[in-house]
This record gives sequence, C-alpha cells and structure tokens, in this order.
Amino acid sequence: MLADYVELTKPRLNLLVVVTSAGGYYLASPGRPALLPMAAASVGTALVAGGAAALNQVFERDTDGLMERTRRRPLPAGRVAPEEARAFGWAMAAAGLVLLGAASNALAALLALATIVVYLSIYTPLKRRSPLSTLVGAVPGALPALIGWTARSGAASAGGWTLFAIVFFWQIPHFMAIAWMFRDDYRRAGFPMLSVIDPDGRRAGRQAVLYAAALVPASVGPALVGVAGPVYGWSAVALSAALLVLAGRFAAARSDASARLLFFGSITYLPLIWAMMMIDH
Repeated sequence: MLADYVELTKPRLNLLVVVTSAGGYYLASPGRPALLPMAAASVGTALVAGGAAALNQVFERDTDGLMERTRRRPLPAGRVAPEEARAFGWAMAAAGLVLLGAASNALAALLALATIVVYLSIYTPLKRRSPLSTLVGAVPGALPALIGWTARSGAASAGGWTLFAIVFFWQIPHFMAIAWMFRDDYRRAGFPMLSVIDPDGRRAGRQAVLYAAALVPASVGPALVGVAGPVYGWSAVALSAALLVLAGRFAAARSDASARLLFFGSITYLPLIWAMMMIDH
C-alpha cells in the first residue's frame, strides 16, 4: 500500500523536480548554501509536485486505464480509491506550500501554487482537447528551477528565469520523443498529441527541432547573466548542439529508434548541463 502512494507521486519525475529546485537554490547562492534551508526548499517543492501528480492521476484515471504504460498505476488498477488519492494529493500539496512559505519565502510558495493551478486547471483538461497542452505543461515542469532560485534569493530575477528557460525548451523535444514512442497508447486514450493527429510525424519532428534550436542560445543564458562562467557557456553550446542533432535525426527519420535516441539524449542532457553549471558557478 505504501508503494502505491509513492507511485502516485511519480517519483522518477519528482527526482527531476528535486534536482532542478536544489540546483536553482544552489545557483542563487553567492557562496556555499546552508544545507538545511536548501533541503527544506527542495522537499517543499517536491511535495507540491508530488501532490499535483497524484491529483492529476485522479482526474486521468479513466484514460490511464486505456493505455498500456499507465493501466497498472494504483488508481486504474483499483489498488487506491479515488477519494483516498485525492485527499493524499491535496495534503501533500498543502504541506509543500506551508513548508516553502515558512522555510523560504512567500514568493517561492506563490510560484509553487502557480505550478498546481497551471498543471491541474489548464494542462490536465487541455490534454484531452489540444496538442498545445504540451507547451502549457512545460510551464509547471520548468517552474521548480525558478522556485529553488527564488527560495534562496527572494526574487524571480534574471538568473532564475534563465534556468526556467532551459528546462522549458528542453521539455519539448523530450516530450515529442515520448509522444512518438507511445503514440498508439495516446491514440487509444483519445489524447490529441501531435504524434496522433499527424501520424506521419512531421509536425512532431518540427517541434522537436524548433525547441531544441531555441535551447542552444537559451542554455548560454546563465553564463551571460553571471550565474556560471565561460567554461559552462561553451559546454552548454556543445551539449545543446548535440541534442539538436538528435532532434534533427528524429525529424528526418521519424522512427521509434530515432525517438529513443532523442529520449535518452534528452535525459542525459539535463543532468550534464546542470552539473556543468554548478561546477562553474
């Protein structure tokens, strides 16, 4: 039963939240950050994200039951009741907001609240209606980096927005790869992903290339505003160019193999660029 509640929080996705929020806090610190406040900010952000993930699964339990990759989740499988998952999700989200407000500042808590609102009231219903949901969903996906920055600095300043931009642009080629690999699942569930409404995959490929190309200059942003140094800047260009090449291959081939390469390249890219930024901070 405990494992089912952990699964409701989407722990693999929440690991990304912890890494980006902790990284944002670290990069906003002029010197070595205090570990306890940084941990509190990261845990608070993770609680909010985990609560939102649980609530999202309450809303999507029917469609989750139609997709092969999600039908074994606790709600469609019947291992957790919807009302229990709903109470669990709201309790986690509320605890995260309180922790952020108490241990960090009100602005960080407000940004976390914005994450919940956009994710649940805009992204989740839009997912059934329009492929634009991918762009909308990238906003709450990128906010943890800005929340971590704000939790330390007390302001949503330029440095924090450069971190937000990197995660935002990174998500689109990452999501396009996932949408292509699981296009049959999305079709069965009735989600109008680009890979579903354009079976040839040209639009998904163009989106992957467009946002991977935008990521190249965006990734240099932290070096331009003084968050990181020139070593990071050149590393960011190289890593982003490599991701752009993978996106281009996916756009050209539009195959499961090229989508997998883009997917694995994207999940390698983010921790590498975050590590380089922190080393050269």
